[in-house]
Amino acid sequence: MNRINRNTGHDLNTSSKKTAQGRKNKARVLLVDDHPILRKGMAELINQEPDMMVCGEAEEAPKAFELVGTLNPDVALVDISLRGGNGLELIKNIKARWPDLPLLVLSMHDETLYAERALRAGSLGYIMKEEAIEKGLNAIRQVLARETFLSDRMKARLLNQLVGGRIKQGGSSIDSLSDRELEVFRLIGEGRGTRQIAEELRLSIRTVEAYREYIKDKLNLKNGTELVQHAFQYVHSGAAA
Repeated sequence: MNRINRNTGHDLNTSSKKTAQGRKNKARVLLVDDHPILRKGMAELINQEPDMMVCGEAEEAPKAFELVGTLNPDVALVDISLRGGNGLELIKNIKARWPDLPLLVLSMHDETLYAERALRAGSLGYIMKEEAIEKGLNAIRQVLARETFLSDRMKARLLNQLVGGRIKQGGSSIDSLSDRELEVFRLIGEGRGTRQIAEELRLSIRTVEAYREYIKDKLNLKNGTELVQHAFQYVHSGAAA
């Protein structure tokens, strides 16, 4: 039996069906970020759009991986720094399990260092949080269309590297660090001690000490003091956020 709205005379069952159909037609977005306020803000912005909606949120990499499987989103927005893991590692794991899911990195970290790494990991795009809201929404739509999104500055940088033949053949010494080594290096520059890094990344102290040695070797640093100084300069020079 149809239910009628007394004020409008509209069929409530029909209205409910239209609402459900509208939600079904919207692209489902999964937000993966360890900042609750940012997630809330992004969710409000996305849910106001006529063609997309937030279907779930996660602040930890393991939870995000689980939600991809249970919620079946159309796209996932992933930050670089996450609780219980690393955004780049999460992207690699997601692409290994769900290769067709488009991913977009939305991060505070400098694109000149992380964008190429994100693309190699499997992301279709990279946008910094400081960008305008409209550009962020356009980035989501572009990635949903299976198109790569990068800022004009980053596109020019990669094109120059390609023309110069420097991609994967040279670059700075920082580029020689693996994703995990770079993460440890950044945390050292932010003043974290070995135990703190181990707890934050959920690694053993011995593993973090091994990473420190790998980093010193790759960057040709003589001792721990030089490592801390170099990492501090890197973090506070604007090369990393």
